[in-house]
Amino acid sequence: MTHNTVSSTARLLGAGLRALLVLTLLCGVLYPLAVTGVAQALFNDKANGSEIKDASGRVVGSSLIGQRYDLPLKDGQESPAPDLKWFQPRPSNGLGTNSVNTQYSLILSGATNRSGDNEELIRWVKDAKAAVVKDNSTPAYKVKPVDVPADAVTSSGSGLDPDISPAYAKLQVHRVAERNGLGVQEVEALVADHTTGRLLGFLGEPRVNVLELNTALRSLTRG
Repeated sequence: MTHNTVSSTARLLGAGLRALLVLTLLCGVLYPLAVTGVAQALFNDKANGSEIKDASGRVVGSSLIGQRYDLPLKDGQESPAPDLKWFQPRPSNGLGTNSVNTQYSLILSGATNRSGDNEELIRWVKDAKAAVVKDNSTPAYKVKPVDVPADAVTSSGSGLDPDISPAYAKLQVHRVAERNGLGVQEVEALVADHTTGRLLGFLGEPRVNVLELNTALRSLTRG
């Protein structure tokens, strides 16, 4: 190998190394820092995961991911019973458990993928409707099957829908009021305060974020 060949090879290696260092600095350091800085400055809430905090400032979850409000699982139960002092979210039949890497206790989201005429799905809906009527009826308020909205008996595509319809939230008001020793009008006002309308007045549907509502309810009962 001649001296010129060695020199050329060294120059190429040097140029390649400089290009690597510059691109690493630009794409691996400066660009991520710039994007992170802009996101924190302009979209701080979304950049941090749309966190919901309680009255003490403690993070209790994300407004984008639904949570369950259940009693502790008892011996012999396949699934825990709902804790009826809280507003309940949509059913989560699409959720599954991790059976591949059992080192971690993970919950996998997803839909049931059952058609509308599937016998198992029909049974789920009927059972869920009967449970909604039973659980939300009080001595002073009787729920009628015809008043049960669709989102009370069907799960979302992910199984992690954080929102319910205002109709489903209002259907739960009497039960929540009774279980927490609150006035019905007080709980109705709480639901109204946490009802979000359509985006720009015409996109989507009105909705109630269950985690935000229950976080406010917890503050109210402790107040």
